[in-house]
Amino acid sequence: MPSDDQLWLDDDSGPLVRPYAMTRGRTRPARPELDVVTQLLTVRRGDPRNLPVEHDEILRLCARPLSIAEVASYLDTPMVVVKVLVSDLIDQGMLTTDAKTRARGRPNRQLLEAVLDGMRRL
Repeated sequence: MPSDDQLWLDDDSGPLVRPYAMTRGRTRPARPELDVVTQLLTVRRGDPRNLPVEHDEILRLCARPLSIAEVASYLDTPMVVVKVLVSDLIDQGMLTTDAKTRARGRPNRQLLEAVLDGMRRL
């Protein structure tokens, strides 16, 4: 009979914690303005005994600014799950976003073409 640790780990698929379990069944973040490039930064750490493991890991990672895409990659977790968890942490005042990143929007086409032309010349 396998031990308790072996029941929750499958060598091929990894840990058997489903994304909806991490978000308590929520599939949409409370903050729809979050996107893949939104920069995150930990404002204050919570007591790890009172935080779910995923929340604590996000706070640890965001001790330096990271994008939501980077956090999702480090956690090997779907983007929408990370957005839900990040929304929770922002609402609790533990995480902040870089409003300047969102306000800047996308770079203009002329700038991107100029960068591409410069790279082609290299």
